[in-house]
Amino acid sequence: MITMRRTRVKICGFTQSCDALLASELGADAIGLVFYPPSPRNVGIKQAEEISQTVPAFVTLVGLFVDPDRAFVEEVIRQVGIDLIQFHGNEPAEFCESFSVPYIKAVRMHSEVDLGEIEKEYSSAKGILLDAWHPTEKGGTGEQFDWKRIPSDFKLPIILAGGLTPENVGLAIEVVQPFAVDLSSGVEQSKGIKDHAKMARLLTEVNRFECKNEL
Repeated sequence: MITMRRTRVKICGFTQSCDALLASELGADAIGLVFYPPSPRNVGIKQAEEISQTVPAFVTLVGLFVDPDRAFVEEVIRQVGIDLIQFHGNEPAEFCESFSVPYIKAVRMHSEVDLGEIEKEYSSAKGILLDAWHPTEKGGTGEQFDWKRIPSDFKLPIILAGGLTPENVGLAIEVVQPFAVDLSSGVEQSKGIKDHAKMARLLTEVNRFECKNEL
């Protein structure tokens, strides 16, 4: 029996509708919008609404938050129409699972992270996003963590982030075998502005790796 699995692709940090539309047309499974004012990729609600209108059917629209107020998350859900929430701060599971749309929980892989405990606490999550740890930045740093730290028996879907580029994404999929990969800075020409050629190369590399494994 041949087992076929496809690695999903999320591209995050869009600030322009044209970039989000192209990513969707190239085959990205999810489009990420950052709702975190300190980030250079932050978008306001009106800007996010404009981007969301370009995202076609069957492409998941993800809203990224860092320790947000409940009212703000609910406003984004109502006005922008996000399909999935990505919590990237220190939000407890009770908070994450209390909204009308599902969530994924991001974990920055500092030395004291216990993924076994994370899996228990956030068992209601649709996936766990593993990102590189940085003392001040909450994501999008372009840094990579040691993939060997991911336990092979981790049960929740893994979304791999941190330092991924079109050049190393095939190796990342081969080594980690994640449910999905998540890129932001690795496909940018500047912060918040996507490089169209890099996005195309990313999707080409993911598809090439999947085709190679099916042979």
